[in-house]
Amino acid sequence: ADRLNRMAGNVVTCPSCATKNRLPVAAKGQVRCARCASDLPWLVDAGDSDFDSIVDTSALVVVDLWAPWCGPCRMVAPVLETLSREFAGRVKVVKVNVDNSPVLAQRYRAQSIPMLLLMDRGTVVDTMVGAQPAPMLRSRITGALDRRT
Repeated sequence: ADRLNRMAGNVVTCPSCATKNRLPVAAKGQVRCARCASDLPWLVDAGDSDFDSIVDTSALVVVDLWAPWCGPCRMVAPVLETLSREFAGRVKVVKVNVDNSPVLAQRYRAQSIPMLLLMDRGTVVDTMVGAQPAPMLRSRITGALDRRT
């Protein structure tokens, strides 16, 4: 039921033509507007049961390990939304609530949050702990994109 609720909420408005598009939670490639084929911002929620399939994509994945009670996590959320639009077609942002996903919190040793993981084809290539300013996040994402082969 939790996964169905997340899937139902994944609708994004195309920044180019304003068409509403339902985003797939998991997909191998990029997500594009059904009307104009522009790249769409891709920001989804994941949990213990569906994380692996959600991060299995050709896009660079930014995983946000967060919790609703965490003030710095709430500061990072709008920055990640902005960056998902800025890097549309190249980056997928995956939000994981560590309170609801203890297996993932343990797997990635999320002792301090927010914790951001940059993943390239399932491998963690960079880790950031704490609320980072937008220019720092943008720089780390750009660096990871530049290093892709």
